[in-house]
Amino acid sequence: MSTQTDREITITRVIDAPPERVFEAFTQVRHLSRWWGPEGFTTTTRSFEFRVGGEWEFVMHGPDGTDYPEWITWTEITPPVSISLRHGEFRDDPNAFESVFAFTADGRGTLLRMRTVFPTAQARDEAVEKYHAIEGGRQTLDHLAAHVTEGLPTA
Repeated sequence: MSTQTDREITITRVIDAPPERVFEAFTQVRHLSRWWGPEGFTTTTRSFEFRVGGEWEFVMHGPDGTDYPEWITWTEITPPVSISLRHGEFRDDPNAFESVFAFTADGRGTLLRMRTVFPTAQARDEAVEKYHAIEGGRQTLDHLAAHVTEGLPTA
């Protein structure tokens, strides 16, 4: 039996924007589709509803042309403090994982902590080795940082 620590990945990033602005980048598909995913990936949304119990169904298109069906449901939303979600390839995916994004004020910026817990240590290891989850997560947060500091319109 694995411990939770054996099943998790935590990635942090300081972003030069206030928590409200960073949080906002998760709330609308017009933002998410511009920054979600690692280098070379694009996103096509099938449906999107940002609310607890709402879903985001989308396809990530890899740089090699491979399509990856994705599904997220929001499990907890506390503006602008945290977002919890369940992420898999499809609804009821037995390999889906849980992620929590925590937004903490850090001076004039935001410390963003992304903590992901997989169903098993083996699933975590596969995500790291086969899908490069740690590097991909860092690249995704880099894209988010660029979006909120350069591309997100001010209110």
